[in-house]
Amino acid sequence: MSSLPPGGFMAEVTANEIELGASDRGAAPSRSGAIVSRTPASLAWARFRADRKTLIGAIIVAIYVILAILAPILVAAHVLDPYTAHSDLIDSESLPTGGTGVSWAHPLGVEPGIGRDTLSRVGYGLAISLFISSVAAVLTVVIGVILGIIAGMSRSWADTLIGRLVDLVLSFPQTLMLLALSGVVVGVLTGTLKIPAGDPAQATYVIVVLAVFGWPSVTRVVRGQVLSLREREFIDAARLLGASRTRLYFTEVLPNLWAPILVQFTLILPAYVSAEAALSYLGVSINPPTPTLGNILKSSLQYAQGDFLYFIVPAFLLVLIVVSFNLLGDGLRDALDPKTNR
Repeated sequence: MSSLPPGGFMAEVTANEIELGASDRGAAPSRSGAIVSRTPASLAWARFRADRKTLIGAIIVAIYVILAILAPILVAAHVLDPYTAHSDLIDSESLPTGGTGVSWAHPLGVEPGIGRDTLSRVGYGLAISLFISSVAAVLTVVIGVILGIIAGMSRSWADTLIGRLVDLVLSFPQTLMLLALSGVVVGVLTGTLKIPAGDPAQATYVIVVLAVFGWPSVTRVVRGQVLSLREREFIDAARLLGASRTRLYFTEVLPNLWAPILVQFTLILPAYVSAEAALSYLGVSINPPTPTLGNILKSSLQYAQGDFLYFIVPAFLLVLIVVSFNLLGDGLRDALDPKTNR
């Protein structure tokens, strides 16, 4: 008669049930048979890696970020030159010789009319566009998170006031306000805040305006998350222990919001890249000769028929970066919150 393991038959059945259900509860049996627990981060990483579209988007985003970081360094080292004109490569019709001007020295051709290297201008313009969009996205998330936490944790007039402020900001026609406020705000930035006129003032204006009009959506998302968190036991325990509001907001609540904050950032950033390009097209962002994806695309429209390559390169990069960031944001949302369908 075979001997039973310590604890008898029920212990053996319980062990088998634990092993069979381990993967569903975030744990998996190792080669030695022991149960190895899996953290929420490891589970999210596994879901993230399983999504091929998200991985492709993440790779493209990483390439863009690396190029944006390297571009100013390469310009300072004179490897890229976005400003020097090559008039000898422009024909009598203001078009590059040979149609595009593509050569070993200029892999993407030269700019029609002036002859500046397209690769250098697109690379440097990508760096400037991503910098403006990233700073604006960070400011948007910071403002939205702070106001969202205050609104969600408050049970008084503060929640009502922030809610009405959100409605007020969303009621403004953003594009019209961007155009109307351009001269006034830039004048304040240069006159009162002593920001140098030209590109620094224009870039600051775009960052400020995008952040001012972009935070309400983040506030609404964060407030919804905080409304459920404030009823949790650890919040009640912190209150009973005498925690201050600052500790409740930024030590107890904020660490539990990193997943929606990260997702919001990855979704806001591509929207701001498109917005910056649109503002450059409208003439209220950085203007030539300093390149951005928006003003390069604007200048390429008049040469779209004669030099299609100069038009398609910035347009393709703009579309690809927006799609890649959106794929990354959707994938992060699915990985961090498996209950949410794309």
